[in-house]
Amino acid sequence: MDLRKLKKLIDLVQESGIAELEVKEGEESVRITRAVSTQQTVYLPQAGINMQAASAGPGSGGRLLATEIVADAGPAAVDGHTVKSPMVGTFYRSATPGGKAFVDIGQAVSEGETLCIIEAMKLMNEIEADKTGVIKQILAENGQAVEYGQPLFVIG
Repeated sequence: MDLRKLKKLIDLVQESGIAELEVKEGEESVRITRAVSTQQTVYLPQAGINMQAASAGPGSGGRLLATEIVADAGPAAVDGHTVKSPMVGTFYRSATPGGKAFVDIGQAVSEGETLCIIEAMKLMNEIEADKTGVIKQILAENGQAVEYGQPLFVIG
């Protein structure tokens, strides 16, 4: 199924408030569900991150449906511009497994320079610096799943 069609279907579900939508086109089919959730807070002190996960409630079997990552204002915070993930996917620091990382801490970067790759739905998306500066922190690990809006880099 075309990615644009899939995005339109997701938008339709969000805007209409329906709980579930299933579409079949020939051999392909997609089911999009939306659930009302409750909030649960999990603290990760070693990462300096406060993770809030929404669970579907009693009938969900404990599955996590959505995750929101919020940077903690504790001592681990560094002043600078934060580059956030524009999508959900898998974070990679280099173009190939075991290859040289696009950027390292202390490296100067220019606006438009590739910082990392996020793999989403088998597509490799290059994430570029939106500001010129020096990499102060790298906030995600290679191969780690990242969420929309999750801080990835701090540029000073």
